Amino acid sequence: MEPVYLTQEGKKQLEEKLDYYKTVRRPEVTKKIGLAREFGDLSENAEYDAAKDEQARIEAEISEMETKIRNCIIIKKVDTSKVSIGCYVTLYDKTFDEEVKYKIVGSTESDPKQGLISNESPVGRAVLGKVIGDEVNVETPNGILYFVVKNISLK
Repeated sequence: MEPVYLTQEGKKQLEEKLDYYKTVRRPEVTKKIGLAREFGDLSENAEYDAAKDEQARIEAEISEMETKIRNCIIIKKVDTSKVSIGCYVTLYDKTFDEEVKYKIVGSTESDPKQGLISNESPVGRAVLGKVIGDEVNVETPNGILYFVVKNISLK
């Protein structure tokens, strides 16, 4: 598996989510399965089938979270001499004549609506390693975007 890049805060959030799934979600679905069994014939029991499907999804998510935590690389030192994972980058969007600010994070922590973009996203991938003043053309599903790196910081 590819390494998963996380901030210390991102790892803590993932660990809390994993704990919630193990201590709350898993017992909830086990209870649903038990209740569904009481309805009788399991071969024609829609509630039982739905609960078993939900159990499979929860177990898959638990396994995925455990794997991410096991394989994560914690971003400790952030290099602000160039765009790197863990830093904030201010870009001038030449297409829309505006400045945008993003924090570059690993894919697990990505939340574009909050300004957290993945190092694997088109913009994240394009700006990694760039320095202030570099021009960046980013091919996206909606066309090419044109940026200039204006600032790199820790906040």
